[in-house]
Amino acid sequence: MRVFPAVDILGGQCVQLVQGKRETASAFGDPLKCARRWLNEGADTLHVVNLDGAFGEAGRNADLIQTLIEKTGVEIQLGGGIRSFSDAEAWLALGVERVILGTLAIREPGVLTLLSREFGSERIMAGVDARGSEIAIEGWQKGGGDYLEWASKFEEHGAGSLLYTNVDVEGLCQGVLLDPVSRLLSRTRLPVTVAGGITSTVDITGLKRLGAYGVVLGSALYSGKLRLSDALEASR
Repeated sequence: MRVFPAVDILGGQCVQLVQGKRETASAFGDPLKCARRWLNEGADTLHVVNLDGAFGEAGRNADLIQTLIEKTGVEIQLGGGIRSFSDAEAWLALGVERVILGTLAIREPGVLTLLSREFGSERIMAGVDARGSEIAIEGWQKGGGDYLEWASKFEEHGAGSLLYTNVDVEGLCQGVLLDPVSRLLSRTRLPVTVAGGITSTVDITGLKRLGAYGVVLGSALYSGKLRLSDALEASR
């Protein structure tokens, strides 16, 4: 199982939010410094989110993210504010290994097909962000239908992998909910990376047992509730 430490960027700072709410942001300083911390502790990949992009300022943090790509030299998957084919194309050309499409994948599923044909499906990830059984879009502000049905559509349209985020528990550090993950895994053949609520090695081993491809770790790492070394050990 892969472990993706999160580097979420808002206003040029590495932050963590609770349930995607901007007003809950806790700042942790320079994103590059945070990224290097996780790499020094054993990570070999990063999960980067341009939160300003998710909140409607797509161009903000572009230079900073480019620096992250160039200075770390590791595999980076990127989400947040990717609203068009050209947005995704630009990030992939810049060196992002994988783009995560959320609202765009809902609004224009055919973009998944076009991008997968152009760059390879392994570089195209669809975001399945859910509150309960409903997919959440536009910065998690609106609902858009059943998350399992959308997961199937994303697979049909050529996505190479899925990122499932349980918005109900995201950032709370109270543990992961396994049942919705299990239902998703039974619905798709795609690799599924899980985010939201992962707080302990028990959560990680539970997801590994279900067959999840990877986990994104954010608040639990930054709060000190979970050490990256322990997470990596549990993932093996």
